Formats: sequence, C-alpha cells, structure tokens
Amino acid sequence: MSTKHPARGATAVRLSAITKKFGSFEANSNISLDIMGGSIHALVGENGAGKSTLTKIIYGIYRPTEGDLEIRGKRVRFDSPRDAIRLGIGMVHQHFMLIPELSVAENIMLGHEERPLFGRLNMSQINERIRRDAEAYGLGIEPEATVGNLSVGLQQRVEILKLLFRDTSIMLFDEPTALLTPQETEEFFSTLRKLSRKGKTILLITHKLDEVLAIADTISVMRKGALTGTMAAATVTKPELARMMVGRSVLLRVNNPPANPGEIVLDLRNLSYRTPGNEESVRNLSLNIRAGEIYGIAGVEGNGQSELLQALWGLSAAGTIIRGEALLQGEPMRGKSPREIAAMGVSFVPEDRLRHAVIREFPLTENLIFGRHHESAFHRRIGFDGAALGNFAGRVIADYDIKCDNPATQPLSSLSGGNQQKLVTARELTRPAIKLLILAQPTRGVDIGSIETIHRKIIEARLEGMAILLVSSELDEIVALSTRIGCIYRGEIRHEFSRDETEQKRLSEQDFLKEIGLHIT
Repeated sequence: MSTKHPARGATAVRLSAITKKFGSFEANSNISLDIMGGSIHALVGENGAGKSTLTKIIYGIYRPTEGDLEIRGKRVRFDSPRDAIRLGIGMVHQHFMLIPELSVAENIMLGHEERPLFGRLNMSQINERIRRDAEAYGLGIEPEATVGNLSVGLQQRVEILKLLFRDTSIMLFDEPTALLTPQETEEFFSTLRKLSRKGKTILLITHKLDEVLAIADTISVMRKGALTGTMAAATVTKPELARMMVGRSVLLRVNNPPANPGEIVLDLRNLSYRTPGNEESVRNLSLNIRAGEIYGIAGVEGNGQSELLQALWGLSAAGTIIRGEALLQGEPMRGKSPREIAAMGVSFVPEDRLRHAVIREFPLTENLIFGRHHESAFHRRIGFDGAALGNFAGRVIADYDIKCDNPATQPLSSLSGGNQQKLVTARELTRPAIKLLILAQPTRGVDIGSIETIHRKIIEARLEGMAILLVSSELDEIVALSTRIGCIYRGEIRHEFSRDETEQKRLSEQDFLKEIGLHIT
C-alpha cells in the first residue's frame, strides 16, 4: 500500500485543539476532530462558521495559531499548500483553478510535469494515464479537449483527475455542487463513492443538507468558529442539522400564503435574443407576470436564463433583442439602459453578485446605495447626508440580520457569502416604488439560516404587491416560492405549471423534468 493512503478505518487527519486568529478575530476555536481514512466526511455550518478556514489549515494555506495537525498519525507543520500536496492532500476550490485556453491534459499536469531535465513531455503517455484514471472512476473526458469549451460539470471532472494524477489520497471539496445540474450532481456523487471505496478520504464542505445526508458517512457541524458536534449521517435528520448550525429551529420551507394576482406588470411577447457570438439563445419566449405573484423559471442552466436576464436589464452590449417585445405596464423596455430600466421601477438581484452587484473593497454602507446614490433621501444640499445613510444602513442591517461590525468602514469582503447576498437583496428590495423585482439565483452558496431570511423577505415583497421574476437552478426553491412556474428549454418556455399542480403532484426534480419531456443526459 502507498504511504500516502491510510488503511480504511485508520485516522487520516487529526485536528487537536486547533485555533486560528486573524488579529483579535477568532475564526476557529479549539477544534478537535478525527477524519477517518476511506470515509466521506461532511463539514457543514452557516456562512462565516469557520469551515473554509479549517479546510485551508489542512491544505497548508493557513497555519494554526494554536493546536496540532496530524496526517496519518504524524504531526505536521505546513508552510504552504506544496507541503500538503507532497503528503497526498489535494483541494478542489469552489471556483475552479483551471486555465481555459489549455487542454484537459495540460491543466492536469500543470505544476506536476514529470520529465527529465531538458527532456520533452510524453503527451501520449500522459493522455493514456488520464484516460485510465477517467475510466476507473467514471470520469469520461477527452484529454485533448480545450477546458474553456467544457461544461461546469466536466471542468469539475478535470479538477478531480488533477488530484488523481498527483496520487492524492485526502481530497477536500469546497461547495462542489453549487453550479452543477441535478444529473451532474448525481454523477459527482457516484464518483465520490468510487473514490471512497478505493480508499480515498473525502472532506466535503456544502450548504445543501439533503446532499450531505445522501452522500456523507460522517457529519461535523460548526457554528461561530467552534465545533458543535460530529455524528454518523444515518443518526441525524435535516431539521436537527439545521438547528445545530444556526442555534435555533429553522423553517426549512417558509410559509407562502396563496396569491391574489393583480394587473399584468411584465409582458414578454415572442422575445428573441442573440448573443455576441450570434447564437439565438432566447427564442420566441412569451410570458406575463402580474402584481402580487412570483413567476419562477425552472430549467437546467444554459438554456437561455442568463440571456433573458441580460435582455430585461438592458445589457445591450452583451447581446441584442432581435424580435419581440418586453413591456412594463405597457411601456417598452427594449433599447433602454439599466439606469433607465431601474427608473421605470425595476429592481434586479443578479446571479453573480461579485461581478455585477458589489465592490468588495468598499464599505458596507457604500455598497448598500450602489445604483441608488441619486435618491434624494440620501442627500443633503450638494453632498450625501451621513446621518441618513447611517440610519438606512442600521435599519436594513438589523431587518435582514446582516452580521457585521461597523458598516461605515468595514469592507464588504470581510463578510461571509451569505451576508453579502443578504446585503444585495436588502438594497434591491428596499428601493422605492418597485413594480418588478428580478431575482437570479438569490440563494446560491448561501447557508440555511440566510436562505430562510431571504425567502421570507421575497414572500413579504410579493404580499406587498410586487411582481417577481425568479430564476433559480434549485427546484425546491422554485416550487416553494412560485405562484406559477415556467419551464425553459433551449430559450423557450415549453410548459407552465400552477402552484396547485406542483403541490398536488409533489414533483421531484426528475419528475418535474419528465413532465415536460426534458430528460437530462
């Protein structure tokens, strides 16, 4: 047996009284934990609970302030990830570390080129080795394919093959299913089970409790930097896990009273949209949304959802509406800029907050008024009204339970992902005179406590009479919140369900897709 592979059942990783401080802030507090060889061990907790910090200690990115780390029974002290990699530890980050322009094989061997000095790489041998690993673990992929042309699910396979190429035995995964389709998630879980059966040790960070219970052997829960418990997955329920994570009972599905829709607010008539690459990604799409209802768009990502959002938000540089109409209470939206569309009464929470909604280096208060800085409520004479800004920030932060210290000086980057998302949601839902609220992946990468808050605020907005367009890859979220659901496939709404239909049929993700003939392959 390789010295890198611990015997199944032996301790692969042992953390003893680990504490990690950043200045006066204690990210990890006195954590002791054993991760057994050949097991799938899940680490769950709210955003900011300390999960990623602990994982980065195991991977050598951080050194612990106090405590000891043991790998296969030997005490270690890592100066960098390179030290961890030498001991057979590898990590797949939430945002993949791949170079799009290179091939699969080139990405896999990058930094691990096995060749004699001044010798040439034998690419045929490398490709053959990659094919063998891919076949052994059900990771079918072509070594010569360009990574930039691959789907997210296939790119994740490249990351796993990169670990196998380095003979990694302890594998760390950070939010690995955040961007995967349901079918890709099932395939990924199948791969994890094969890896585990072959003696690999898996540490999995995720917010999705259903997935944790489906795949993990053991679950550890963290809250506020401390370990609150470790248990066999078979002995715990989803509500119990949620309570341990948040410190209180959590509504796993918020109360959503029946809708009483009013007049049509958004009316899309045979809308077609062409990308800069000349692809017609939205085709003759028609739907309408009334005041006081939530219209959910369900479907596998890549079927025109992102392009529809670009069209509605006036991002003309990203593509062109070539046919059809988009009307807001009868007024055309086509040809208007994002600022003009916002002035019509449209508010937008984009799917990528870091690219399109915030500036991470700026303070919280400034991020709370981006796109709203011209509102008279925030001004006094020729400048901003500091007192008004402070009062607004304090009120919103309390109402949305955004965990922070000093919003006037604290940079957004210091917040967890869930708190960043709550800030963006708060900013957009508190705009004055909103007629249409567009929500794209509003809870992606968000912990279960923050999901409850965001869902409750969305329903409150509907009850106040807003028309809401919800785009989400999470079918449970679509079903829980929507008044009506439109199923999108290749840029078209192929079928529409009412809330009553979805409740009565109790549709699962696969059942839902089968209802409209969309079988994911």
